[in-house]
Amino acid sequence: MRLTRSFFERDVLQVAPDLMGKKLVRVRNNIIAVYTITEVEAYRGSEDKASHARFGKTYRNSIMFARGGLVYVYLIYGMYWMLNFVTGGENQPQAILVRGLGGIEGPGKLTRTLDIDKSFYGEDLTVSDRIWIENSEDINLSFIQKVRYGIDYAGEPWKSMPWRFILNQRPETF
Repeated sequence: MRLTRSFFERDVLQVAPDLMGKKLVRVRNNIIAVYTITEVEAYRGSEDKASHARFGKTYRNSIMFARGGLVYVYLIYGMYWMLNFVTGGENQPQAILVRGLGGIEGPGKLTRTLDIDKSFYGEDLTVSDRIWIENSEDINLSFIQKVRYGIDYAGEPWKSMPWRFILNQRPETF
């Protein structure tokens, strides 16, 4: 069952752990691929010095200020698209970076595997016919929390926030 808008219109620190074990569905050329979400990072509002929203609304990050359930993609190093899901309500800039899917580790590798590019900017996960999130049937999942990766520039306390969520993986599940 596809996740609804109400799932995404909650605070990012509620949505991020709830994404653990959910299924990301990607449709390309009439082929459906399903991946288990195994790692995400939360970015919470303009006050979060690691967030793209820290400088206010810009052309690049404007989708973060929209309602939850939309896709935010951006290019880094001129070669890697980063896949994010917008959460919260309108004008509450929050997003979740997808860092890992079952069998795929790393946000750049993930978007290359899924063929995600700038055309996904603003895609609505609740109605899209090419990408969405579904509930998992496994309700006995657990996760660990760690600090976010590669954000030393944000300084304290932001670089030490345990806002990276990693699914405890059981080999038979993936």
